[in-house]
Amino acid sequence: MTIALDFDGTIVEHKYPEIGEEIPFAIDTIKKLIADHHKIILWTVREGKLLDDAVQWCKDRGVEFYAVNKDYPEENGSASNKYFSRKIKAEVFIDDCNVGGLPDWGTIYMMINEHKTLYDIYRERSGNLSYQDQVGKKKKHWWQF
Repeated sequence: MTIALDFDGTIVEHKYPEIGEEIPFAIDTIKKLIADHHKIILWTVREGKLLDDAVQWCKDRGVEFYAVNKDYPEENGSASNKYFSRKIKAEVFIDDCNVGGLPDWGTIYMMINEHKTLYDIYRERSGNLSYQDQVGKKKKHWWQF
């Protein structure tokens, strides 16, 4: 699976243009996803030296991305920018700006590894059944106990 990751607010806390502290378990989870043979693309608005610093920060912690701001390593970008930026073709995007925010990295790994939605995981953790789970079951009226 191809997975695109944001940097600021996703791998590290927001301190842009500085590099914030690592979000707990981000690097370990990314390493595990790479070990599971997923293609990890760093997809960030950083460019130039700020981007180089982010890539190096990850390399220093043992994370080598499949590609940076492009679909595959050999893709040629703009002549003025060694990291070409455009829409990425990925099955999964992990970004702190998604609807609902960023789940913890353990939950993210479960979603990818077990092919589950965030809804599925929260439902399993809470033990609550959704309306779809109850289809076919006769519901009691409010006055029946």
